[in-house]
Amino acid sequence: MVSTQSRLLVKHEVISDSEAKKILKKFKITVDKFPKILETDPQVVKIGAKAGQLIIIHRNDPNGSYPYYRYVVK
Repeated sequence: MVSTQSRLLVKHEVISDSEAKKILKKFKITVDKFPKILETDPQVVKIGAKAGQLIIIHRNDPNGSYPYYRYVVK
């Protein structure tokens, strides 16, 4: 799994195909229902994600951290 993390940017990771299937089953939706992110986005390029993959963004706020999923598109 390729990931990024810095003080100013939140951690981004490519999700494996098997893990993506588990997430889709958990939420009972198809991958195209997730918010989209362009494969030209600097963070997507940095982690090497390709169109058709699901990524997870680890966001933090004063109440804790939570995952945010995005579907990579052309």
